[in-house]
Order: sequence, then structure tokens, then C-alpha cells
Amino acid sequence: MAGEIRRWDPFQEVLSLRRAIDRILDEAFARPSLFFGSADWPAVDIYETKDEVVVKAAVPGVRPEDLEVTVSGNTVTLRGELREEQEAREGSWVRQERRFGAFTRSFVLPVEVVADRATAEYEHGVLTLRLPKAEAVKARTIKVKVK
Repeated sequence: MAGEIRRWDPFQEVLSLRRAIDRILDEAFARPSLFFGSADWPAVDIYETKDEVVVKAAVPGVRPEDLEVTVSGNTVTLRGELREEQEAREGSWVRQERRFGAFTRSFVLPVEVVADRATAEYEHGVLTLRLPKAEAVKARTIKVKVK
């Protein structure tokens, strides 16, 4: 109601502050990327076609010679390093949001792939892996014969 006078309750203020702190802590542990950076770096897209599995990883600033891809069974592991630029060390940081250093990320693919025929291309900061499916897992159409 407009013009209503309420008695000040200091305990209500403390409860309100506690709720705010609880919310901040919940978000920090539910979504740690808010405070600690993304745990899932590099970001990837994985999709499959009839004949292959395609993995696209966003690795801007990483030199191709600093990338390593390992395929074992249906697991792909990306390793690399984003090197820090020397010019940043000459001054003092005002803001630093880009991450530097080594990274490793592994993915279990939905099917077995043929590692010997896999290809990797790097263009405009995106690593594209094309992994042909193993013959045993490809879908086959069987003709039905009528007797």
C-alpha cells in the first residue's frame, strides 16, 4: 500500500544478504566458467554423416604446428598450446580475458572410425577433422527377396 509505514527488521536484511551470497556461490559452482574461465576449451561441434564423423574445434590464435590430434578407437584427443604474445609482457595488464597455455580435450565419438584415413584442416582459427566411419558400423541396406 502507498504511504504505509513499516517497522525496520534488521534480520530481514541479513536474510536478504544471505540469499544473495548463496545465489552467487551456487552460480560459481554450477557454472564455474563465470569465475574460472571455461572448462570446455576449445569449443567444438561434432556431427556425423552417413560416411564420416566431423569434428570442428575453434582454436583461434593457435599455430597449426602447436596442434596435435590423436585418434584411438572412437576417442579423439586434441592437444595444443596458445602462446602468449611478448608485447603483453612489456606493459601491465588493464584487462586479460584470453587464455594462454597448453590445453587437452578428449571426446568419445558415437561410432568407431578409421584413424588412418582421417584428415585435419586448419583455416581461420577452426580445426576441422574428418574421420571416416569404420565399415563395420556403416548402415547397410539389404534387399528383400520375394519367394
